[in-house]
Amino acid sequence: MTLRLIFVRHGLSSFNKEGRIQGRNDLSTLTKEGQSQAEAAGKIISSIPIDAVYSSPLQRASETTKIIIKQHQSKLQATYTNDLLEVDLGPWSGLTKNELKNLHPDKFAIWEKEPKELTINREDGSKFQPIKELLTQAENFLKSIFKSFCDSNKTILIVAHNAILRCLILKLINEPSKGFRRIKLDNTSISICNIDFNNWEDRQVQIQCLNNIAHLKPSLPKNNSKKRIILVRHGETNWNKQGRFQGQIDIPLNQNGKEQANAAREFMKHISIQKAFSSPLSRPRETAEIILKEHPGIEISLKDNLKEIGHGKWEGKLESEIKSDWPDLLETWKISPEEVQMPEGENINQVSTRSITGWVEICKDLKDNETALVVAHDAVNKTILCHLLGLTPSEIWMIKQGNGGITVIDISEKEGQPDQIACLNVTSHLGGIIDTTAIGAL
Repeated sequence: MTLRLIFVRHGLSSFNKEGRIQGRNDLSTLTKEGQSQAEAAGKIISSIPIDAVYSSPLQRASETTKIIIKQHQSKLQATYTNDLLEVDLGPWSGLTKNELKNLHPDKFAIWEKEPKELTINREDGSKFQPIKELLTQAENFLKSIFKSFCDSNKTILIVAHNAILRCLILKLINEPSKGFRRIKLDNTSISICNIDFNNWEDRQVQIQCLNNIAHLKPSLPKNNSKKRIILVRHGETNWNKQGRFQGQIDIPLNQNGKEQANAAREFMKHISIQKAFSSPLSRPRETAEIILKEHPGIEISLKDNLKEIGHGKWEGKLESEIKSDWPDLLETWKISPEEVQMPEGENINQVSTRSITGWVEICKDLKDNETALVVAHDAVNKTILCHLLGLTPSEIWMIKQGNGGITVIDISEKEGQPDQIACLNVTSHLGGIIDTTAIGAL
């Protein structure tokens, strides 16, 4: 069975606006701006058929849910469940960040660096670990959803809070190390995961997008670091459309690919960009050139280690042709890509090594307050994003990279802290929040 889970964080709340920690208390309410954000999210979601809605019962989430359902103009009824309550932060709730830092500097440092290891003392003297408990809560909720919808393909809307939504996503992708700080979720952001499953243990998860706020202004998340990279997959080619394996054969953009690049250019025209990097193949280079028409004077640095995976003898072939000649190898590629050595080509670990080397070089090249545009390929982007999410190259199928899709990464300034994926595979500029770009081969 296949489930599409659409995760939405509640709109801006009174505590958000005041910079206060909310946690599980229900004192924070949706602001007027938060209501407007929820309406905008609802309008975008209204084009998607929804089979069920689940929401946290806390008022900032429940009001967001009601606004979205109203925009949907359907007979949807939300199920309010405590399994979607926000993280329990006990006596911390209501404090500002500065107050917390002054009162509990050691625990605040743990919260910032590795929140999963945080232990809080309750007022009665008992101790608990908020994020570990929340991860268990998230798993329980997901297992109940899998059980409820195990016999049909459904789309489920889930409206809740920052921490619980992050834990839900992290549980789906097997809880990578330091994962809580690797992703960002803004108010009324939309994140989508597609899951094929028979049961919880054998689930196959694909992150279609994370933290999409294209329905808001500004349409990309606020920069939380001094260095930012905008990672884009090249526009469509005829071989993408046909489902033909391209690899390192230099196939140019087709007309739709050029239009996708132009849509990305329009979407990012107000973004300040200082540097640009691209694979030397024509499809990403031309995509970068089109985007940079709004940023004249920026020279594109071509990097060989950003080239697409070398498929060897598979290049130029349709999947049906590969299935005829290499049926077992193709099946292994779909299930365990790390075990496949392409005939006279590369393996995914080799691609990951060179892609990450290129990524590190680009990060080192950036100065403070600079943003770089990087345009590359499906497998290259996926291996980089697996690295940033704390996943292995074997898990590339967990990541979606649509033609012309936009991903934003904020480079960490703190030693030992992972870089943060501010958003992943935003394709709203191509028409709607669902990625409808060509499914074609790599």
